[in-house]
Amino acid sequence: MDVTDQSFERDVLEASRESPVVVDFWAAWCGPCHALAPVLEREVAERPAVRLAKVDVDANPALAARYSVSGIPAVKAFRNGEVVGEFVGAQPPAAVARFLDDLTGPSPLERLLDDVRERGDFPEIVPALERGDHELALRVLIEELPHADGDRRDRIRELMVLLFSELGQEHPLSLRYRRRLAAALY
Repeated sequence: MDVTDQSFERDVLEASRESPVVVDFWAAWCGPCHALAPVLEREVAERPAVRLAKVDVDANPALAARYSVSGIPAVKAFRNGEVVGEFVGAQPPAAVARFLDDLTGPSPLERLLDDVRERGDFPEIVPALERGDHELALRVLIEELPHADGDRRDRIRELMVLLFSELGQEHPLSLRYRRRLAAALY
């Protein structure tokens, strides 16, 4: 689907809350864009959970600027309204397939939850993560930080950074707890 400045919010950001959306930033004059397009279209077609959107950077310069597109083709993957992966330049089919497979696999939060369950190192945050209560999970972790030894401190930092990644770097919880984490560590 072709996306414009006017439809981007609905067709990409809102849609990415339901399923991953891959955005191909391209231009008609760009040879590598024309080489990548059929590869991207074919690989996305094999993954029904992924939507493909195309943005003509010449017709939509504000979107290109907003997402810091400085070279094309530029492909950005969105989940939950945030960029979660990207690449620039024409890529071979195998690389595009890996990129899309990573996108359709478990989210960082799902991987985090599986890891915490498997290790059993922070069982008190599992119910909070299962409910989507990121704030409670972050609060539990930050409150334990002053009492943790070196390895445990590293693990707390790792878990918090993964949660920031899941939320998005500009999410209010990420901003607030990243400052608290930095103050506690340094």
